[in-house]
Amino acid sequence: MTAVLRLENVNTFYGAVQAHFDLCLDIYPGEITCLLGGNASGKSTAMKVIFGLVRPRSGRVLLAGEDATQWGTPRRVAWGLRSVPEARRLFPFMTVRENLLLGAYLRKDRRQVAEDLERLLDLFPRVGERLNQAAGTLSGGEQQMVAMARALRGKPRVLCMDEPTMGLSPLWVDRVLELVQTINRQGTTVFMVEQNARAALQGRRSPIRSDTGALTGWKWCSRRLRKGRPASATATAFGASASSRSAPAARGTACSFRCPTGSSR
Repeated sequence: MTAVLRLENVNTFYGAVQAHFDLCLDIYPGEITCLLGGNASGKSTAMKVIFGLVRPRSGRVLLAGEDATQWGTPRRVAWGLRSVPEARRLFPFMTVRENLLLGAYLRKDRRQVAEDLERLLDLFPRVGERLNQAAGTLSGGEQQMVAMARALRGKPRVLCMDEPTMGLSPLWVDRVLELVQTINRQGTTVFMVEQNARAALQGRRSPIRSDTGALTGWKWCSRRLRKGRPASATATAFGASASSRSAPAARGTACSFRCPTGSSR
């Protein structure tokens, strides 16, 4: 199966500081893929690389097998990438309805857009109750639902979510993650970055395939949720310890890396 989104041996820098070391990541159609890690571990930078907001010094970004490394952000969005950004990034003084309209700005099938809105409001009933309310007056959980609904209005081929549970109460965390799984069951490929490991893996049952390894100081863990296998999940976990920062570089593909002898886990 061809990955719908692939990062291939990506090396990313901020000035002289290297953020990614030969990063490889495969996201397959119909999967939920979650990239786990703490602050400053490179998660959000990976999202920026995917959208073309940060250009890697080397390596490639492939969309459905096509090299998109040199594509600008508008072309990647037109291809079918959609973002639920960190902290939601709604327009606070616009109504919920107006924020939702922005999500469909590239679509030409206006009749279908209207029908899709009705289906989305069935999925997000709380959003439907707030359509004429200023987005900035909603609770954090309600704003997250609006951000998700806005992205879905663009009919994404890959829905990219940057820390969707950040700042939410446990009740809203559960609700958001339930919606992510529902969206995936309806056929949308989902890529999330998260630092809340328990939340990101909540509701996943065994059997789970797990590969662990180290990549130039980063610890990795891969767990994959394939369509038709509701009992597993994919998570690639970033983390770095002082003892692992000097570990020799390892290379791999599809987020499967092996620990060098003696490296920390």
